[in-house]
Amino acid sequence: MTARIIAARRSAVVPRGGAFAGLRVEDMAAPVIAALLADAGMAPGAVEEVICAESIGQGGNPARRIALAAGLPEGVAGLSIDRQCAGGLDAIALAAALVTAGRAQVVVAGGVESASRSPFAQGAGRGFLQAPFTPWPGRDPDMAAAADRLGIPRAEQDAWAVDSHAKALLAASWPEIVPLAGQGRDAFARALTPALAARAPVLHGQITAANAAVAADAAAFVLVVSPKVAQGRGLRIAGAATVGARPEEPGLAAIPAMQAALVEAGVQPGVLERAEVMEAYAAQAIACVRGTGLDPARVNLKGGALARGHPIGASGAILAVRLFHDLTDGPGLAGIAAAGGIGAALVLAPG
Repeated sequence: MTARIIAARRSAVVPRGGAFAGLRVEDMAAPVIAALLADAGMAPGAVEEVICAESIGQGGNPARRIALAAGLPEGVAGLSIDRQCAGGLDAIALAAALVTAGRAQVVVAGGVESASRSPFAQGAGRGFLQAPFTPWPGRDPDMAAAADRLGIPRAEQDAWAVDSHAKALLAASWPEIVPLAGQGRDAFARALTPALAARAPVLHGQITAANAAVAADAAAFVLVVSPKVAQGRGLRIAGAATVGARPEEPGLAAIPAMQAALVEAGVQPGVLERAEVMEAYAAQAIACVRGTGLDPARVNLKGGALARGHPIGASGAILAVRLFHDLTDGPGLAGIAAAGGIGAALVLAPG
């Protein structure tokens, strides 16, 4: 039995301190889940579990709060996970595993993050207090420093960032976005030029405010169901993988994950209709695209996280939601790297 995704929705992505700053994670997530169920023609009572990634929140079990706020049955306990940037894709993979094992027929899975309300925010700055991701400080680099060590020239990074914003601005529609707090489109995309990118503040070495994604708020979820429930609708979850790699090179961890997911799906990179690859840093995205052998012309066709922001727990799920809405007749790949040297990937396919 292969689990299927029959609906996928998200909020807009809004940089920290923007239109979503006053919203709790359940305030962002509940309307997205309501839209999911409406798209699928399914009543809230059909949902058996909610799996939600969140990474920099206030603790507790946000998945349970989200389930209750969304009007789902009180019997839905909610499962919250934290695998940093990889969590949104991992939530979907866990949902697929539950369905494939026969433990559930209908699962809501994805991620949510409020950088605005995180207790780890460093005042008005861009960054967050970085939690330890290994037991060894010497093998636990600052994320910007790790991205810089990938050795991608700044000109290439800036060009990737400029292109990401341009593609986002050119996109005619975003059918997956649920309007919320007056936001029906990602708020950050702008007319970034090479000249503006060249003047951006330096974060570390060749990493700048232009070629690194900003902290953001968003929610993104998909509806994972059994073939019996799907009745031919939606897309197959054809492959999924999460791997650990070298902690010193967290940006490269998506490469073995994407390779493993493609192998499981029986798909070669050259036949992918499109791919959504995380752009926490332009350097990381470039390195992962090259390392996996992807065609850059098929990657992030409506822009990536550089043009919208990085809501950590939700970012992986956003990639899957983007794929779901834009795939037509071929397979698609989503891939993301996470702090600590973790990569996650998902392959969706029609049929």
